[in-house]
Amino acid sequence: MADLTPLDEKLAEVLGLAKAAEGATEYVSKMDGADQFDADLKKMRDDAKETARRTDDLIGKLDGKKTAIREMAQETKTEADEMRKTYLADEEEALDGFEFLTMAEAAELGHWEIVHTMGTTIGADEVTELAEWAVDVQQGHFDGVRAASLVLAADEVQ
Repeated sequence: MADLTPLDEKLAEVLGLAKAAEGATEYVSKMDGADQFDADLKKMRDDAKETARRTDDLIGKLDGKKTAIREMAQETKTEADEMRKTYLADEEEALDGFEFLTMAEAAELGHWEIVHTMGTTIGADEVTELAEWAVDVQQGHFDGVRAASLVLAADEVQ
C-alpha cells in the first residue's frame, strides 16, 4: 500500500464521512417526525453526494495514492455507518436521529477544518479551495441539524 501523508489520510476520512452522510440522512428521513425536515435532509444528502464527488475528483489526481486513499475512505464510511447503527438502534423518533446528525455534522465540520489547515500550511491550493467550500457546506449542515434538534426537543415536551 502507498505511504499516505497525514493530509492524504484526512482526505480519505472526509470522503468516507461524506459517503456515510448520504446514508445517515436517508435513515433519519424515515424516522417518526422527520417529515417536516424532508427538504433539509434531501439538500444535505445532495450536498454529501457533491462533497464525495468533489473529494474523489481531487483524490483522482494523486498519482500512486488513489487506491489506498479510497480504501481508507471505505473503512471510514463503514465505521461511521456502524456508529449510526449503534447509536440509533431501536430508536424511532426524529429527535434521536437529529441528535446523531448533530454529532456527525460536527465531526465532518471539524475534519474539513483540519483539511483546510493542512492544505493551507503546505500550500496545496486545490485542497484549500475544496476545503473552504466544504467548511461552508458543513457549517450550514451543523447549524441546520442543531436547529432541527431544538425544534424537535421543544415539541417533545409539549
